[in-house]
Amino acid sequence: MTRSAPQPSEAPPAPQRGVKAATFRLLLQTAIDLIQTVGHIPSVAEVAVRSNVSRATAYRYFPSRSALITAVIDASLGPVRKLSSDNPDGRARIRELFEMTFPRFTEYEAPLRAAAQLALEQWAKEKAGLLEEVPYRRGHRIRILQHALAPFAGELPAPVLRRLHHALSLVYGIEPYIVLKDIWALGDREVERTAMWMAEALIEHAVREARVAAGTGGTTRAQSAAAAPRKARAPSRRRAR
Repeated sequence: MTRSAPQPSEAPPAPQRGVKAATFRLLLQTAIDLIQTVGHIPSVAEVAVRSNVSRATAYRYFPSRSALITAVIDASLGPVRKLSSDNPDGRARIRELFEMTFPRFTEYEAPLRAAAQLALEQWAKEKAGLLEEVPYRRGHRIRILQHALAPFAGELPAPVLRRLHHALSLVYGIEPYIVLKDIWALGDREVERTAMWMAEALIEHAVREARVAAGTGGTTRAQSAAAAPRKARAPSRRRAR
């Protein structure tokens, strides 16, 4: 039985104007700057000190590191999460998504790595029964990819589409950067190209699997139609000899 994915964390609501809005933005930008320059996930208290804001005030906006990192990622990837497309071609829609969002992943690589780091740290503490804060849950990519994959709903059987959704979730995000940059020392552009290559290969395999299951032998309708006339003409050529 497949378990439901946990709901991803949502950023705390940001005040819209006045002193509260300015304080929220100051704390958030300080956290982003610390992640970018110092390279670790700051505590709420550390962000308060660097912002010259009282700890009590900072905790009112961000009661935990989870709330803080959620706000940081929301600020970094907000435009990505709002992307939508009406392209009826599933392959084109996936390519469009990757081409539009991977440059932003590159720009905000440090916060994305920090979010992954926090999730791993909290996972270990939760398993050990030592987690004392609300956990940070990743997973917005599920909805983003679901929208991009929507055109495949009429082409792929539900189990194949679900497996493709799962597989693309491994390719879309910070994970390719962690593997391909840290282990292979690839540059940002090569990471993007490799991720896109993997996505296209996964889609091709899913489509082929669906065609085989449907009894078409992995060929497209166009290929089948093109092959039929050749088979029909073959006997007449033999008679001519």
